[in-house]
Parts: sequence; C-alpha cells; structure tokens
Amino acid sequence: MLQSIYRLLIELTNGKWTSAMLHKFANSKSSKIIIPSFAKIYGISQDEMEKPLEEYESLHHFFIRNLKTGSRTIEEEPLSIVSPVDSIIEDIGEISAAKTITVKGKVYSISEMLGNEEAMARYEQGKYMIFYLSPSHYHQIHSPVAGDVINQWTLGRKSYPVNKLGLTYGNNPLSKNFRKITEIKHRSGTMAVVKVGAMFVNSIETTYTGTSLKKGERMAYFTFGSTVVLLFEKGTVNLLPNITLPYPIKYGEKIGTLVGQE
Repeated sequence: MLQSIYRLLIELTNGKWTSAMLHKFANSKSSKIIIPSFAKIYGISQDEMEKPLEEYESLHHFFIRNLKTGSRTIEEEPLSIVSPVDSIIEDIGEISAAKTITVKGKVYSISEMLGNEEAMARYEQGKYMIFYLSPSHYHQIHSPVAGDVINQWTLGRKSYPVNKLGLTYGNNPLSKNFRKITEIKHRSGTMAVVKVGAMFVNSIETTYTGTSLKKGERMAYFTFGSTVVLLFEKGTVNLLPNITLPYPIKYGEKIGTLVGQE
C-alpha cells in the first residue's frame, strides 16, 4: 500500500497545483515521518548515508543527502570519463546527422533538447549516454571530467516522468521537460551535461562555484527520480564497449576515455 502511494507521488505526471502541494509537503517537517518507511521500501542503503535517518529534517533533505566519505571511488586515470551519478544507464549511442537520437523506440531532437543551434553543431554525429535515477538513488550530480564550464542555460517549464514508461510513452520528456544544460571544455573537446527534471524537480540546484570543475566534483542536485544526458563531440571519446543495457552504475565509475590530447 505504501509503495503504491509513493509511486503515485513520484511517478505520475504533474500538474501546477499537485506539483506545488507535493513540493511543499516534501520540504515540510511533517514529511520526516515517512522517511524510514520510504528508505525501507526502496532499499536505500543506510550504511552509505552521511547521517542516520532520524537526523534528516524533511523528505527533501533526505533526497539530497550526502554520502559518507569513502563511499565512492573516483577513477583517477587522467583520460577517463566517469559516471556523474548513481543510476541506471538506459541508453548509449550516436547522434545522427539529422541531429536526433532514438531512445526506447522514440526519436528525440537534440536541437530541441539543447535549444541552442550553436551548441548543437558541436555534437552532431557525436555520442550520447542516458542515466536514469530512480527514487532509490543518491541524487547529487558530479562532473564526468575535469574542465572549465563555458556555458550554462535553462529550458522548459513542466516536468513529466522520465522512467522507462515515461521515455516510451511520454511526450518527449528528454527534450521538453525542465532542464539545465552545462557545457564543459575538457582536454579533448567539449561535452554537455543535460540535467532533466522529473515530476516537480524544477528546482535543479547548481552547487559548484567558480568556472572550473574537477573530475568527480559535485556540480548540482535534484530531488526524486530524474535523468542526466551526456553529449560528446564527434571523435573525442571512446565509451565503454559491450555494456548490457540497462546497466547499473555508481558515480565515479569509469564510463569511457577521452581521445588523445595528452
């Protein structure tokens, strides 16, 4: 019963008023009472949490929780690219010459996703990866590479589900949902980190300061389930081969290698 309620709260398409009500509840002290049962239902590891369940002030604070020091290891190889999140890799592929990607049988426009033709030109015939975060995952976002932030912008208003059903049957959530895009200049070229909101996650927060990012450095967070899309320029990366999708991964684990430019 509780699991059905949680799924209703988290996975259903949102509207203006339900979104506001759920957001208010998640930030209220009264939401603290459901944290233990939520953690149990979704199998969230308490051993990795920075502090005990009872010390989180609200459901929102629980979702943006930090991990204990040492819970994750960042791949140190200089040319390695690491996963930005704890998640499930849902798709990997190439961006077509028509500036589209195909996910779960649905064609998405990268031009629409980015809303920026100048940026799109950088990724034509490049590669992409899609990472889905369920409610059970740690929800901080980290930089996949070391580099400089050269651009950041925000698009979209509402957010709809980005789980498997949402990607298959939804109204193009990857290119229409509220999203915040960050472009990073690294040693081999440029990549885009597209943070896609889900449900009432239209408060994606940037946490880094300055213009430079270390590999594995925390850069943003969002609440509840959501998605991160990575876009790479053509000829700049070799992504891990032979991954059987969907593929579970933790932030800091290697997902590929930058090409050249020692």
